[in-house]
Amino acid sequence: MPSSTSPDQGDDLEACVLRFSDLDLKDTSLINPKSSLKAELDVNTKKKYSSAKKKAFALFVKTKEVPALSYKCKEIWWKCCQQLFTDQTSIHRHVATQHADEICHQTASILKQLAVTLSTSKSLKSADKRDPLKEYLTGNHEVSALLPDISCFSPDELISGQGSDEGEVLLYYCYRDLEDPHWICAWQTALCQHLYLTGKVRIATEGINGTVGGSKLATRLYVEVMLSCPLFKDYLCKDDFKTSKGGACCFPELRVGVFEEIVPMGISPNKISYKKPGIHLSPGEFHKEVEKFLSQANQEQSDTILLDCRNFYESKIGRFQGCLAPDIRKFSYFPSYVDKNLELFKEKRVLMYCTGGIRCERGSAYLKAKGVCKEVFQLKGGIHKYLEEFPDGFYKGKLFVFDERYALSYNSDIVSECSYCGAPWDQYKLCSTPQCRQLVLTCPACQGQGFTACCVTCQDKGSKPASSPTQNSFKEECECTARRPRIPSELTQQAQLCRSPEPRPGIGEDGP
Repeated sequence: MPSSTSPDQGDDLEACVLRFSDLDLKDTSLINPKSSLKAELDVNTKKKYSSAKKKAFALFVKTKEVPALSYKCKEIWWKCCQQLFTDQTSIHRHVATQHADEICHQTASILKQLAVTLSTSKSLKSADKRDPLKEYLTGNHEVSALLPDISCFSPDELISGQGSDEGEVLLYYCYRDLEDPHWICAWQTALCQHLYLTGKVRIATEGINGTVGGSKLATRLYVEVMLSCPLFKDYLCKDDFKTSKGGACCFPELRVGVFEEIVPMGISPNKISYKKPGIHLSPGEFHKEVEKFLSQANQEQSDTILLDCRNFYESKIGRFQGCLAPDIRKFSYFPSYVDKNLELFKEKRVLMYCTGGIRCERGSAYLKAKGVCKEVFQLKGGIHKYLEEFPDGFYKGKLFVFDERYALSYNSDIVSECSYCGAPWDQYKLCSTPQCRQLVLTCPACQGQGFTACCVTCQDKGSKPASSPTQNSFKEECECTARRPRIPSELTQQAQLCRSPEPRPGIGEDGP
């Protein structure tokens, strides 16, 4: 949250970057500050329009900072629109000419925030009861107050070990009400840059969801800060952070933003709250439930459903035996999937699971709200925590992750096959056609024959000159997506349950 000190104070670049949050520049709901906004604000705030615009510009430039190619060089470079800028003049010129609309939107947000902050500050002073945490966040405390002291470490120590073999990736989430997600956004941006972390952090009034990568020293410091932060120390514990081999190299950049939901289910948190989820089961308890379910002679007639809440391309390369894996492309389709197949869940005990547990929190709340299930359970910590405890348990295949690793391997089982020849294969690559961003499973032999696209249509496109690289050209429908129903009906397909085949021998490390 912006400081409640006078807006005249601390106009330098660093101060303004820390004081104002990394706002979502794509937020079309923000009004143009050149029009009605200036009329809405009081006289004092109007005078600050020029200052707010400068701060919006500085903040936008700050978010594009990247370390110079040489780690020993202390200079800062900038990366924007797939271009690298090595001097301040060139990045300023680029932002001014190419991102004027975004600066306008962000200026509007900063001005609104200033107005809200002044109002909040006045109400706090007049309140009878004092909230120490709120006073801390709205007082003279910049986000720098919640950054770790790294003076005893050199930049090389924080940066070294960021490779996939020596570094680490953290996955975590925390549902708790946050009054000022923009302040959290500013703090998280500063914190990750401070520790040379890359990744994605989503913040909303309902909580925070993050996956960040860097050196093991950097991720350790990040966890320590999160566990000591007044906002989260009573809600997070060390076990809530899932770790895996990786590093800053697993993400192309750092992206921190404020959203309506920390995981996009497509339904307002005001309608379906995280506060009414299913019953949490530890990995050990979930393992016993799955074991009992699989021991039944006729699982299709069972009163239990083992439900995978992930997308089809995730469950395709790894899943629990005997699960129902919806053929959906996005989690935002999950509510519609439940609605369309509600009869399937009537009087059933549902065992839900996902990658790290976050999708089950509100997914189980939505299913419970329908009032048709006998009971709804969810795997605490998700597949990630289950595989830490049961690497050779009932989950077969790889665990899909949303970064450049694509998947984590805990066992040698392969449950998917090459899209072209049917040979056992589970290592994803992006479709070779620039206009398509689908994931494809194609084995080395088929790749050698030139089969590198997700379907025949894309394969034909690949042999033709690509169209101009506009944003829309990366969202074209192809044969793969066009033939898949947006919301599948399990009832019309006789409730086909996903059965994992017998484990196949693992493939050597020489695969792509």
